Amino acid sequence: MRFGFTRRAVLLGSLMMAVAVPAMAQDKPVLRFSAVFSEQDIRAEMMGLFSGQIADDFTLEPYYGGNLFKQGTELVALQRGNLEMGNIAPQDISNQIPAWSVLTSAYLFRDAAHLRTFFDSEVGAEFKQMAEDQLGVHILGPTYFGARQVGLRIDKEIKTPADMAGIKLRMPGGDAWQFLGTSLGANPTPMAYAEVYTGLQTGAIDGQDNPLPNVENMKFYEVMKQIVLTSHLVGYDLLVISSEKFNAMTPEQQEKLQAAATVAIDFSQQAHLDREAELLVRFESAGLKVYEPDIEAFRTYAQQMYLDSELAKDWPEGVVDKINAL
Repeated sequence: MRFGFTRRAVLLGSLMMAVAVPAMAQDKPVLRFSAVFSEQDIRAEMMGLFSGQIADDFTLEPYYGGNLFKQGTELVALQRGNLEMGNIAPQDISNQIPAWSVLTSAYLFRDAAHLRTFFDSEVGAEFKQMAEDQLGVHILGPTYFGARQVGLRIDKEIKTPADMAGIKLRMPGGDAWQFLGTSLGANPTPMAYAEVYTGLQTGAIDGQDNPLPNVENMKFYEVMKQIVLTSHLVGYDLLVISSEKFNAMTPEQQEKLQAAATVAIDFSQQAHLDREAELLVRFESAGLKVYEPDIEAFRTYAQQMYLDSELAKDWPEGVVDKINAL
């Protein structure tokens, strides 16, 4: 009898704990996170690391592959209170804050380290405050995912923008992307991403520009002869959280959340840099020529084109010089 009572008590206690654990988990604030990258992306690993570090205070619910919100709609979802966290493209912010378009221009950031230095600087803080005040989002940091490089099907050494004259360079559709191609000295040609391989194969285009992991994923290297390390656009998104959600936290929670984000972003950045270095070696081994052009010549040419264009009319005065000086 005593054994039966004891066993029932243990079973009852176990059931109560099973019920209590989910209830306790539900007591922690839930942070729904939306991104268009896949679960296999390095940045998904980044979010797994972030989730583990904040698990004592928050429950992160990640949604990848645009399954919760489609690309370009995450920012509006955050503003409407339908989402707590997101991986937001700077172009989406510039659509609402024109001054932010400077942060999407060619050769503004030299590399991943320069990008991080900017967002940690005083001028970077001013841009983050714009997003806070005008959009209601708090930026935890930039998530680097690779520098865009030029890949060509022709064997012509490229040193300066003048060497790009007449080259039909596939760029995504849209005025901003087409202008980016022009700022490299090329003849930009709009073409759907899925058509680029065939375009290179048939000669409809002479080249394309993408981060090296994209070149591998789409097998563009099979129909290319060379890679030109222009590094003309440092690719990044922004890890953000709703300002309303962030401001509702205690100072200690805010500090822990930011610290966790910084650690996770550091991991992702280094993993992407390592991946780019590995791919460069692999492409060279596969027979592609790799050229290092005169980056300063490209930067000077591109930045002047932007400054002389209508795109720069909304940029804060002197901001390019401030960022160059960092």
